[in-house]
Amino acid sequence: MKSEASFSNFSALDIRAGEIEKVEDFEKARDPAYKIWVDFGEEIGTLKTSAKLKDLYSEEDLVGKTVVGIINFPDKQIADFMSEFLILGALEDDGTVVLTTEKEVEPGTEIA
Repeated sequence: MKSEASFSNFSALDIRAGEIEKVEDFEKARDPAYKIWVDFGEEIGTLKTSAKLKDLYSEEDLVGKTVVGIINFPDKQIADFMSEFLILGALEDDGTVVLTTEKEVEPGTEIA
């Protein structure tokens, strides 16, 4: 278990739902990964990230899926690709299970 965090730590995170628009193989990544573009709605637009999801998902499995991401972390350079947000997932022994919403929500919907 990690150390205790305050509510202000949590409330500083901008966590949103978004719909995966496009997925590509990320050949230059150190570990097998995808480049993923997610629509976070009109206000935020489309952001891109890299994620190690190849163990459990094909590109086709991911397109159209509603996912959860933190959109206010600083951009991060990964090889020749700039990651603009962090997609959230559950870390299992056989790979990462991407977090989704139970029901359909509008892209950009805040997560609390």
